Amino acid sequence: MEVDKDQKPVRKWLVRNLVLAVLFFVALLIVTQVSLMLITRHNKVITVPDFTDLSAADAKIVAKRYDIRTEVVDSVFVKRFEKGHVFSQNPAPGSKVKKNRCIALTINSTQTKTVKMPNLIGYSLRQAKTEILAAGLTVGKLSYREDMATNNVLDQFIGGKYIAPGKEVEAESPVDLLLGLAPGENETYIPYLIGFTLPVARDNIFENSLNLGNVSYDETVHNYQDTLNAVVYQQSPAHRAGSAPMGTSVNLKMTVSQAKIAAR
Repeated sequence: MEVDKDQKPVRKWLVRNLVLAVLFFVALLIVTQVSLMLITRHNKVITVPDFTDLSAADAKIVAKRYDIRTEVVDSVFVKRFEKGHVFSQNPAPGSKVKKNRCIALTINSTQTKTVKMPNLIGYSLRQAKTEILAAGLTVGKLSYREDMATNNVLDQFIGGKYIAPGKEVEAESPVDLLLGLAPGENETYIPYLIGFTLPVARDNIFENSLNLGNVSYDETVHNYQDTLNAVVYQQSPAHRAGSAPMGTSVNLKMTVSQAKIAAR
């Protein structure tokens, strides 16, 4: 069957325009995808650095290097932490974010927080501990003097000085207690502390009428967050010692290495 010669130019025109339309749409698709990548920064993310332990000013400088921003949104009071330094952040270190993302910072307050000293005289050690923590303070050193009732609070001190009930003191200050000790009740049990975090180990130590001694951290502990996650891998006196006089100090070595824990 012969094709009309007049139809050939029309067919060529249709084919040419069809090809041009396809090329146009392909080009448009490529331009659109490139534009979206530029606008959304597709696959171009920033790893959030760790701002913990930095001052708010230093955190802002570091953030600028990473093309992100920081903003202080809250504050806490932690006595053992540097005042005015970053205590926590959101998103967390290591998170993936886009350029110019704002990282919310919580800093340790520069203002000292005070609380009222409770009256602990006559309380048992367990009751005194509850009152101390409820007041926003911490349990300090336990010392003993002969008395008719073991672990009965005879006196309360902060920094070696008697503190009267109701007196304003700095929050989280350690409260030292003078406790009674009945004749023949000098010995106490040494708990097994391996694998415990410091707060749990401390509670076990005080529950057994012992003192928290020296706390040291190994080379795996690099920052404040590591100290929170660290666990006991060595204690002295050891649990196998069985017992010790009340008021004995228990020294702890801390790590975040699970290998050291498994080796115990």
